[in-house]
Amino acid sequence: MASRVLSHSARALTRIAGPARTFSTSAARLDAVAAGGAASPLPARKPVGALRGGLFGFFLGSSLAAGGIYYYAIQEYKVSNELLTEDIYALQNAVERLSKYLTTLEEKMEALERRKN
Repeated sequence: MASRVLSHSARALTRIAGPARTFSTSAARLDAVAAGGAASPLPARKPVGALRGGLFGFFLGSSLAAGGIYYYAIQEYKVSNELLTEDIYALQNAVERLSKYLTTLEEKMEALERRKN
């Protein structure tokens, strides 16, 4: 008896609500219909081919590798430049010490020559 009441009320609901839709639509078309305008076709998407994707990947990888090499080369340049600068300063100090030593030797030689004369 309860099943007859339930089936009777279910049939009454389907008559009121109407038949259920069995097809689907996109959100853009649904919005266009709701706005009242005619639905314009969606723009065609150009597929990304293997050639374009391959070229894009190649150029992206090449750019990243070039950036890494550039960064590495700049770091190596800075290190070698610092070492060269240190060597130049060391050479400059050695030349100054040698110059001072030679001037003191020359002064001593002049002093010895004066004593002999």
